[in-house]
Amino acid sequence: MDERQWAIVAVDALARGEVVQVRPRGHSMRGRIEDGSRVTLAPCLPDDLAVGDVVLARVRGWLLVLHQIVDIQAGRFQIGTTSGRIDGWVSAADIVGRVIAVEESDESFHEI
Repeated sequence: MDERQWAIVAVDALARGEVVQVRPRGHSMRGRIEDGSRVTLAPCLPDDLAVGDVVLARVRGWLLVLHQIVDIQAGRFQIGTTSGRIDGWVSAADIVGRVIAVEESDESFHEI
């Protein structure tokens, strides 16, 4: 599976209402999700989301990212990284799923 294929697989499973586990690559969420960690995603409702939640979201209409919610205003969600980079605002329809657990590469497990 190539570096971004995991996101496509996750979108399909979440659209069917399934919980899915993926191993995203990258360092944009360092400190919360390390490169190669096993991440469990679940479908979510907009009213259940809060600042600090990590979500799989579509930004700029096409790019899928696994980043955190940094602000919520009028039903829109601002998405960004742990280093402070802001991806921008997305609608509830752009949020595909929410991270419910992370298993680090050393096999430790924690819910978030």
